[in-house]
Amino acid sequence: MAEANEGSEDDADRATVSKVLSALAEPLFAALDRLGAILLLTAQTLAWLVRPPYRLSQLFLAMDFIGVKSIFIVGLTGTFSGMVLSLQTVHSLRQFGAEGVVGSIVAVSLCREISPVFAALMVTARAGSAMAAELGNMRVTEQIDALTTMGVSPVQYLLSPRLLASILMLPLLFVLYTAVGMVGAYVVAVEWLSVDPGVFTSNIEKYLLPSDLYMGVTKAFVFGFLLCSISCTQGFFASGGAKGVGEATTRAVVLSSVAVLVMNYLLTSWMTEV
Repeated sequence: MAEANEGSEDDADRATVSKVLSALAEPLFAALDRLGAILLLTAQTLAWLVRPPYRLSQLFLAMDFIGVKSIFIVGLTGTFSGMVLSLQTVHSLRQFGAEGVVGSIVAVSLCREISPVFAALMVTARAGSAMAAELGNMRVTEQIDALTTMGVSPVQYLLSPRLLASILMLPLLFVLYTAVGMVGAYVVAVEWLSVDPGVFTSNIEKYLLPSDLYMGVTKAFVFGFLLCSISCTQGFFASGGAKGVGEATTRAVVLSSVAVLVMNYLLTSWMTEV
C-alpha cells in the first residue's frame, strides 16, 4: 500500500512538472509559429514579385497609400523633431561656447538614427495598421478566399505590391524627414537662438559624411521591408471576426515597432564597425 501511494505521488509530481513546462513553453512555441508564418509568407511575396502578371496599378495605389499619404505626418514629425533636438543641443552646448556645432550634431543624428526610425514608426502607425486591418477584414469576410477561387493569387495581388511600395517609399520618406528636420533645426538655432548661420552650415558640410546618408537610407529600406511584411502577415492570417481583426491590427503595430527598434540596434552595431 505504501509503495502504491508513493507511486501515485510521483505520477502527480510528474504531471505537475509537465503542466508547468507546457505553460512555460507555450508562449515560445507561439512566437516561433508566428515567426515561421511571417518568414514563409514573406518568401512567397518576394517570389511573386518577379513572376508575371505584373500589377502596376496595384503598385501605384500602394505607393500612394504608403508614401504620398504619409507625407503630412512624416513632415510634421520631422519638423518638430529637428526643432526640439536643436533647442536642446544649443542650450546644452552654449555653456561650453560650442553652440556652433549644433548643425552638424542635428544633421548626423537625423541621418543616422532619428529620421529612419521615426519615419518607420509613423508609417507603421498610419499605414501598417491600416494594411493589417484591411487584409484582416478581407480574410474574415472571405474575400481572400474568393480571389483564390477566381484563380488569382492573393499573395501576388494583395501583398507583393504593398511590400515593393513600402521598400521604395520608406527611403524617400527618410529624405523628407531629414530635410524638414534640418529646416526646423535651422529656424530654432539661427533665427530664434542667434547661432551664426555661416558656422551652422559650414559644420554640416564638414562633419556630415556620405556614409551617414548611406546608413539612413539602408535602415529605411530594411525598416520598410520589416513593417510591411509583419503587418501584412498579421492581417492575412487574421481570424475570429471583428475582434480577431482588431487583435491582428494591434499585433501588427506592436511587432513592427519592436522589430524596427531591434533591427535599428543591429544595423547600427554592424554599420559602425564596417
